Amino acid sequence: MGLMDHFRRVIIRRMLNSGDPAPDFSVSDHTGATRRLSDYRGRHVVLWFYPRANTPG
Repeated sequence: MGLMDHFRRVIIRRMLNSGDPAPDFSVSDHTGATRRLSDYRGRHVVLWFYPRANTPG
């Protein structure tokens, strides 16, 4: 399951408002390791989305 699929399901269940805590999710990093948002609780987190090389977008 991808990150965007997770957010779509969350949004369908309940729209988030400004200031709401982000739902927990997991995603693979550039090394293939799985990272969970809950692993960074209490810290600032930046998500950076970009298209893969040689793909449209």
